[in-house]
Amino acid sequence: MAEDLKLAEGSKTDQYRSLLPQVRALVGGEKDRVANLANIAAALRQQFGWLWVGFYLVKDGELVVGPFQGPVACTRISKGRGVCGTSWKEERTLIVPDVEKFPGHIACSSLSRSEIVVPIFEAGEVVGVLDADSIALNEFDEEDRRWLEELVGDWGDWGK
Repeated sequence: MAEDLKLAEGSKTDQYRSLLPQVRALVGGEKDRVANLANIAAALRQQFGWLWVGFYLVKDGELVVGPFQGPVACTRISKGRGVCGTSWKEERTLIVPDVEKFPGHIACSSLSRSEIVVPIFEAGEVVGVLDADSIALNEFDEEDRRWLEELVGDWGDWGK
């Protein structure tokens, strides 16, 4: 249950090691994917305090905003556009230390300074992305990549 989320202190590794099993337990009994995505976004934002965290899902050839936590978001993103669209097109995680230096960055919020986008795969195809934005420069690193890629690897367990 979300109200039972135990926030961890300590290193980033300590925080992820505590959070991921809780997320898995939270979504394990729920078959509705939208509900699970909403709770995953909430858990990540609650643990790390990021400005924005959520999901964009591939629908009819575009990324369409899904469950998220934070300020209002861009609704649709084309393949190859911005950080999310580029991650989708290139089928790889992108870590952007300073979004102002990313060519074609889409400024959904002027407060965003750094970003990580992790593609979500199903049957070898990108079906969505996990996107997180921070008000701090250089917020995200290889450790975030590793843990968030592990998290989205559970996509098949998140319902339908």
